Amino acid sequence: MEGHLVGKSSSSKAETKASFTSALTLTQSGLPHVPQRYVLPPSQRPNPSSSRLSTTLPIVDLSPLQSPSLRPQIINNIRMASKEIGFFQVVNHGIPSSVMEDALSAANEFFNLPLEEKMLLGSDSVHAPVRYGTSMNHAVDRVHFWRDFIKHYSHPISKWIHLWPSNPSCYKEKMGNYAKAVQVLQEQIMELVIESLGLNPKYLQEEVESGSQLVAVNCYPACPEPELALGMPPHSDYGSITILLQSCPGLQVKDQNSNWQTVPAIEGALLVQLGDQMEVLSNGHYKSVLHRATVSSEKSRLSIASLHSLSLDKKVGPAPMLVDKQHPQSYKEFSFRDFLDFITNNDIVKGRFIDTLKQN
Repeated sequence: MEGHLVGKSSSSKAETKASFTSALTLTQSGLPHVPQRYVLPPSQRPNPSSSRLSTTLPIVDLSPLQSPSLRPQIINNIRMASKEIGFFQVVNHGIPSSVMEDALSAANEFFNLPLEEKMLLGSDSVHAPVRYGTSMNHAVDRVHFWRDFIKHYSHPISKWIHLWPSNPSCYKEKMGNYAKAVQVLQEQIMELVIESLGLNPKYLQEEVESGSQLVAVNCYPACPEPELALGMPPHSDYGSITILLQSCPGLQVKDQNSNWQTVPAIEGALLVQLGDQMEVLSNGHYKSVLHRATVSSEKSRLSIASLHSLSLDKKVGPAPMLVDKQHPQSYKEFSFRDFLDFITNNDIVKGRFIDTLKQN
């Protein structure tokens, strides 16, 4: 893996810096209007007037897991949520609120650093093990998106944490505590999701435990014209599941009626989104959820997305037990590296990676 996670030369870093405009810097400059490069075509713009907090998105309480007799009810709740929308929130998940608050606090401190300090981690390469950036991939995006981010590999944490930001001084400890806790929760949720498909709950257990964890820490600054821009465009995540912590509402998911629903920020809850690997593994029984990030004129929003997948080169295909005459194999195999190669060369606004895998 390390062979593909090379550092940038000083000349390419200089090019990155020259072409780089942070969304947070634009907000701090007090611009009254969104620069043209952030303005979406009319058909892609959010409609704030039709957006309201959803009261129908599924919530799964994990506390009954302490009682084996109640496990089937949780499995059923996850099955229904995964089939209908590919998304649910979990409560009573075992991660202390103090750990989540500390992670958001560390993220806030990082984004408030001077730009020159953050740019030490700037990179255009999606293969970089730690990458500070803006938009989706600002070097290739035709329309830019109103977000700044820091992404880093996180599992096993001992392999990666020395590469994480040293400033602010609390970052490694606070974000590290959260990343380790979410990795444990992810293994638990994956077992439940796999069991909900009718598979042995230990199916792919070793691959899940040794898989990849990429933590994407996002800042969506206040935006002067939120009706013209998005923090992230509609997309699905590449992995098996993503576990998301958000500081306030702003995430929207597309429901089965193709309506955008704003996910409420429930105190203590974490958001679980099914990704492309899960759609492929389930042979289409479950779908990866289409989601986007909206922005607000009133306040900034932070989110921490823990994206989980099998390891970089591990191919994922439909589980053989889910393929038969009635359900022929509907997807080609793919790996995390295949996805990275795709987004290096393609504009994800124009086409979804999952569509390149579909058969029949």
